[in-house]
Amino acid sequence: MLRTIGRRLLLLIPTLFGLTVLLFFWVRSLPGGPASALLGERATPEAVERINEAYGFNRPLPEQYITWLGKLLQGDFGNSIETRRPVLEEFVNRFPATFELAIVALILAVGIGVPLGYWAARHHGGIIDNLSVTGSLIGITIPVFFLAFMLKYVFAVQLGWLPSTGRQDREIDATHVTGFFVLDGLLTGELDASLNALIHLLLPAIALATIPLAIIVRITRASVLEVVNADYVRTGRAKGVSREVIRNRFVLRNAMLPVVTTIGLQAGLLISGAVLTETVFAFPGIGAFMKDAIFARDFAVLQGFVLFIAISYALINLLVDISYSFIDPRVRIQ
Repeated sequence: MLRTIGRRLLLLIPTLFGLTVLLFFWVRSLPGGPASALLGERATPEAVERINEAYGFNRPLPEQYITWLGKLLQGDFGNSIETRRPVLEEFVNRFPATFELAIVALILAVGIGVPLGYWAARHHGGIIDNLSVTGSLIGITIPVFFLAFMLKYVFAVQLGWLPSTGRQDREIDATHVTGFFVLDGLLTGELDASLNALIHLLLPAIALATIPLAIIVRITRASVLEVVNADYVRTGRAKGVSREVIRNRFVLRNAMLPVVTTIGLQAGLLISGAVLTETVFAFPGIGAFMKDAIFARDFAVLQGFVLFIAISYALINLLVDISYSFIDPRVRIQ
């Protein structure tokens, strides 16, 4: 297992190296160069020359790449043009908000999607199955931003049941230790602050979890239906194995491999897809920060975000591969 983890971590090196090359030449291939794209309508020849000199865009490309890569290896992603602060510092400050939102959305998607998909497969062709298939299709087709606006309008504006913006009410004097507001409330014993932070997460988490939930339902249903008709399941029934053993050990456990893969992919998408959700709910995470960076042409932030997503995907895939060995003993033996 340790060798497998070490080998997968080593494989990250060429992957991330290739990504840095693509990111570097992407910025340099912008129309008029990165300085003109950065300045926009203010791109006078004098201003472009100043930007090129300040950021080293007038140096040879190999020299620019080596310098930029050396800074990346030291944890220097550059400074944000908007905030004038290091990109890494901005990400560290905003990551807890996005991570909490993604975790709550993932819990909703998995906690509802897997049982619903399994239940639909058990009642294949029935009302529950048809409703789950129809509901999952609707969930996939509804745009995230439209659902977010609808949830905000109905439950926050019209009914007033849930807050519409932010991570926590301003009047709550909470102690922030880790930056994870729900966890901070539990660690400090301020349960009201923890509950308030969790309530603020509900609407954006529901909006963010809709598409992963629909996909997990469909994958779980299809995987269970495939396993139910397998030879070893029919053999177990013929030998008189109890229904509970067949459901839990024969069907559900063997059907979980593609489901776990899907969950891993959706977990990465939750982080990268938080841009629209955080924008609608004015949620101060990485997604809202990325929206501002896109409009401001803050390329240092954009490059850092792409690298962050790539590393997140790689680590999530590593966790998925490790989980295979616990679900399926055959993978562990191999």
